Amino acid sequence: MSAARPLTTLRTFAVIAALPLLLTACGYGAESTDDGKQAAVATDAKKLSADEVKIGYFPNLTHATALVGVQEGLLQKELGGTTIKASTFNAGPSEIEALNSESIDIGWIGPSPAINGYTKADGTNLRIISGSASGGVKLVVNPDKIKSLKDVKGKKIATPQLGNTQDVALLNWISEQGWKVDAESGKGDVSVVRTDNKITPDAYKSGSIDGAWVPEPTASKLVAEGGKVLLDESDLWPDKKFVITNIIVRQDFLKKHPDVVEAVLRGSVKTNEWINANPDKAKASANKALETLSGKALPAEVIDPAWKSITFLDDPLAATLDTEAKHAVQAGLLEEPDLKGIYDLAPLNKVLKADGKDEVDDAGLGVK
Repeated sequence: MSAARPLTTLRTFAVIAALPLLLTACGYGAESTDDGKQAAVATDAKKLSADEVKIGYFPNLTHATALVGVQEGLLQKELGGTTIKASTFNAGPSEIEALNSESIDIGWIGPSPAINGYTKADGTNLRIISGSASGGVKLVVNPDKIKSLKDVKGKKIATPQLGNTQDVALLNWISEQGWKVDAESGKGDVSVVRTDNKITPDAYKSGSIDGAWVPEPTASKLVAEGGKVLLDESDLWPDKKFVITNIIVRQDFLKKHPDVVEAVLRGSVKTNEWINANPDKAKASANKALETLSGKALPAEVIDPAWKSITFLDDPLAATLDTEAKHAVQAGLLEEPDLKGIYDLAPLNKVLKADGKDEVDDAGLGVK
């Protein structure tokens, strides 16, 4: 397999090692943290083929499957005596680097860093093995300055970072309005301002931006500051679903420890099932995990609307990942990639079938 490499002119896609802040799904910086979170393991629990599995995820609501799965012991239960070593990341590139260096085996991550990581490694490093979440992305604006979609023209709209998942979505939406923006500089009919999600609410309060196309909980933080949701990205997609979080695995780990991968997937499926059956308990569990990781829980006026806008599911929504890649190509941010083989959904479909659930599709992008 020969996956096409990103354009050398696109700094976001071409220099992950040098600029680890770029191409994050959520834009919360680049640090990674070993959170020390290990679920209790019964002394008589049987180990699988590996003593431990190293997993990575973001301290973010769109990664709640991992947050809740670890917090509630649902992942560990399926692993038996094989222990979980959990690390949290604040940017997609740093998680991809950790996967490439074997610092983690399995990770929850957004579509753009998964695509970029796969193409930069010529399809040799990772596979997407499951979905995790859909939705949770909104265009929030200052209602005094922007009252309708046409009013976005001429305004300053923030995205987390150049070339990240939300940046590509905004650039594609701008193009569909018939407006012009230089993708790399962000200058044009709309000023696209790349702003770290951590400081976007302050930028909004200061008036340096007029709105932002951002994931949760940043969107709801802006609403709490007086912003108005002008557009929910889910409304732009068929069935109002699009991938925001996937599960990836090192190909070598999948080959050597398929039983461990399958156990993690069973835990993920059961966690999503528990989240959807117990939304209030799951929301509280995710917030408790966030408080442990960041030192601060999200207030009700932020987490309540944010949680409602995210759908937790096992389907990776592969067709939407392919569409997102095409949007990046159309924006001039990515050379046409060869994504054939980025998915291996056989382990997930085995788990789903055993659980009496419908199997999921790889949109023709699965392993041969």
